[in-house]
Amino acid sequence: MPKIHVNGIDLFYDIKGTGTPLVLIAGFDCDSSYWSAVVPALVNKYQVIRLDNRGVGKSSAPDSPYSIKQMADDTAALLNYLGITKVHVAGHSMGGQIAQELAISNPEIVKSLILLSSWAKGNAKFNSLIEMFGNLSNHLEAITYQKTLLPWMYTEYFYSDGRIEEIITIIEYYPFLPTPHVIYHQSRAILNNDTSDRIRNIVCPTLVVVGKEDILTSLAFSKQLVDGIPNAELVVIECSGHGLLVESADAVVKVMLQFLAKQ
Repeated sequence: MPKIHVNGIDLFYDIKGTGTPLVLIAGFDCDSSYWSAVVPALVNKYQVIRLDNRGVGKSSAPDSPYSIKQMADDTAALLNYLGITKVHVAGHSMGGQIAQELAISNPEIVKSLILLSSWAKGNAKFNSLIEMFGNLSNHLEAITYQKTLLPWMYTEYFYSDGRIEEIITIIEYYPFLPTPHVIYHQSRAILNNDTSDRIRNIVCPTLVVVGKEDILTSLAFSKQLVDGIPNAELVVIECSGHGLLVESADAVVKVMLQFLAKQ
């Protein structure tokens, strides 16, 4: 169970495969296991590095304010520890915010960028939801809280074919559900971050991916990223929502590999 001590915390990471390094950064309320459905296809061609952001999974969970920049610095410190000087970076949801900050602060390291279900600046409705998600965790039992988020993550297609039951079972038996204080601190990190006036400084090739049925981070957010990042390209996954890493893993892997092969 590899960990490094960095920026005052113990940071868990996992490495599989060989080849050009590719780091995967998870989003709000999620640890590195959220990438599990796409990792097997990626490790055939890349050295895949996953980490648990501070607060989640097997990493330390300090009860103090978090920031997106802080989590980007945690990632940069891990890459430095591993001796990695060039890396492809993929981030989902809040992980996309972290990935943006990493690319802006460390342009010499980031070879390419993949932003899935992400944004540069939330609108009033989105910010209200994130604030509510952060507050709600203090009022619900952990498993009930996780189930409350599911309709925002997955589409009617996912519910109607019964796949949601698999996710519920995983939640019920998962030993590393985040605590209320972590969920709160992550929500505030999201709310306090805005890259909209800085994404023009992202100089690496960038792919933006979003589910067409995403009701949390809508297509408009992804278009904002594409309009702001020089030479970014957009892919919309049909019949998929915010949780496209699970709901549409095969489609996501396909577009990721196609994009990475060009770099």
